[in-house]
Amino acid sequence: MEPRAQLLEAHAVGRAATENRIEQVRGQALIHVRRSMGLTSQPPVACVDPDLAFVAPGSVVRRIHGDLPAMLIGGLSALLFQMLHPLAMAGVARHSNYRQDPLGRLERTASFLAATTFGTKDESRAAIERVRRVHRGVRGVAPDGRPYSAADPDLLTWVHAAEVSSFLAASRVYAPIPPTRQEADDYLDQMATVALALGAVDVPRSTAGLEAYYVEVRPRLRLTAEARTARNFVLRGVGRWPHELATYGLLVGAARGVLPTWARRQLGLRSLPAGDRLAVRPSVRLLGNAFRWVVAPAASART
Repeated sequence: MEPRAQLLEAHAVGRAATENRIEQVRGQALIHVRRSMGLTSQPPVACVDPDLAFVAPGSVVRRIHGDLPAMLIGGLSALLFQMLHPLAMAGVARHSNYRQDPLGRLERTASFLAATTFGTKDESRAAIERVRRVHRGVRGVAPDGRPYSAADPDLLTWVHAAEVSSFLAASRVYAPIPPTRQEADDYLDQMATVALALGAVDVPRSTAGLEAYYVEVRPRLRLTAEARTARNFVLRGVGRWPHELATYGLLVGAARGVLPTWARRQLGLRSLPAGDRLAVRPSVRLLGNAFRWVVAPAASART
């Protein structure tokens, strides 16, 4: 074999070995990331058939929900946001084991979002029906004497609004391609389908509608003693190792930062000083890029 041919062959062998090692590192990191978030099952393969998919392939919903860093931040923000409704918080306090199994709750939420975003129509409807069955058993009396039910259309609307606005806010700040105003309206309009299927009513279907909804609902929101306990639990986090605590701290800082100012005030969260904001956002963007590198193969399979 000619020296040049030998050199090219050695280069090809070395490159293949390097690529294999990179994929091994990526795979090990992906396992660690998923376990740290309580995600023990593999992500579902996306339905790419427009006739079978519940959400259209290529839609803004899939783009937003397919970005792990923004969804993590939006999910934490939504947890904090939802606590402000006393009846919703009463249901969580009495019927959720979030203190004993916080990651299990996260996995169930992630599984539902995955099914209703990337699944077929049949898979999505089955996931929605499972949640409806759970909701029918969540009922009781709040500390202020008012009855509550997880199947209450008004409460379902509140939970939905807090989620979609948090995902949108996080995506606007941290996604590689932030949604435009029209895409935000499209996202809210498309996501309303899930909320209505769960039993919500008068669901906001545009950013203007979402803003009007918050003006209407804000007088009914407050930080109860139960909400304060849950807020402190979420802020404290569940990580055990220093790197997990540091990562979680950054994500919580980002989640606080994308909450509406009035919601932060009602939650009793001090606004981060300008210096902290300038430090948090670049750090979280770097962390987000690392997460995207780790999950890139899985994410590409869902688009």
